[in-house]
Amino acid sequence: MNPYVALAKTTVETYIKTKKIPPLPDNVPEEFLTRRAGVFVSIYSGEDLRGCIGTYLPTEVNIAKEIIGNAIAAATNDYRFSPITEKELPKLSYSVYVLEKPREIKSLDELDPKKYGILIKSETGKSSLLLPNLEGINTVEEQLSSVCHKCGVRLDSEKITILRFKAKKYE
Repeated sequence: MNPYVALAKTTVETYIKTKKIPPLPDNVPEEFLTRRAGVFVSIYSGEDLRGCIGTYLPTEVNIAKEIIGNAIAAATNDYRFSPITEKELPKLSYSVYVLEKPREIKSLDELDPKKYGILIKSETGKSSLLLPNLEGINTVEEQLSSVCHKCGVRLDSEKITILRFKAKKYE
């Protein structure tokens, strides 16, 4: 199992069973302790999303702590789902996205929903994010429509800033 995914899985399982944040395993790659990046953790039950929480910029001192915090949040604080229960744990699978820093775009020609995720920010303070290469999102128009709908922004009446980012997905 990929070390990013293993850390997310171990974190969720330990936290759900004990309500304690697990210590960092001894054998984590050096990058876990030295690298900082935004991270999203997605949890699935079969094909169904069960939780997804993340940060598009780093908020922790290293990527390990970023994964741990977002894994717990995805399991317990995704407003779209009830918290994960211990009974569910054997049926769950995980993915971890490590994000590059978002960059503002000047033209929609710079977008590609298979290659880039997007972050939008409206003049009214609303914001939303979509990860790259999501199932059912095949065009720039679908990507923009989905991310705007997610946060209640109307493209025809609100000024928005669009940022794009690459993300590496680990499963």
